[in-house]
Amino acid sequence: MNNAATLKIIAKIKSDFPTKFGIPRQSGLAPSLTAKIVFEKDFRFAEALSGLENFSHIWLIWGFSEAVQENWSPTVRPPRLGGNRKVGVFATRSPFRPNSLGLSAVKIEKIENCEIYISGADLMDGTPVYDIKPYLPAVDALPSATDLFDTQAAKEPLEVVIPPESAALIPAEKVGSLKEILALDPRPAYQNDPERIYGFQFAGLEIKFKVEEKTLVVVSVQK
Repeated sequence: MNNAATLKIIAKIKSDFPTKFGIPRQSGLAPSLTAKIVFEKDFRFAEALSGLENFSHIWLIWGFSEAVQENWSPTVRPPRLGGNRKVGVFATRSPFRPNSLGLSAVKIEKIENCEIYISGADLMDGTPVYDIKPYLPAVDALPSATDLFDTQAAKEPLEVVIPPESAALIPAEKVGSLKEILALDPRPAYQNDPERIYGFQFAGLEIKFKVEEKTLVVVSVQK
């Protein structure tokens, strides 16, 4: 007997990230980073969103659409631990798991025309959304919860330098979000070459940068 559930895609994410590189590793790390939840035709009903305006945040249950694999491993190497230490998959939020499901808490900015505008998202453009649930601060926020990994992997934000000629090419409403993303250090945790130039796409732009010690410098911005 097959008890596997069939998940329905109820919506997809519209964001400024066409690829995975550069996306914050968790939701809420870049609070001003915006995105939009666009419902599929069969789920695009105002009635389904009735009452959601009473909540400031929601949980998104979504799929790692770019990390689908047939096999899984009981251990993974989390980037926040440097990528060189193995831990159990269920002790991480790695995309490489038995079911490629992700969980994000995001802020509702507005609900308009059956679309939900959100901030603090850590999602690639086109990411499938399987469910939306209201965030309940009375039970979802647990002040006594602990995370020993967090104290081991904590990193200070980088200082971000964007030269004027590059800043002029970035839409004014995107500058704050981009600085938040860059301050989190988008590089793979195991790479630390001060001469290497990294690049990723954001808001229709190709952002290239390098990092030396605690400073990230944008070297070019191209449309």
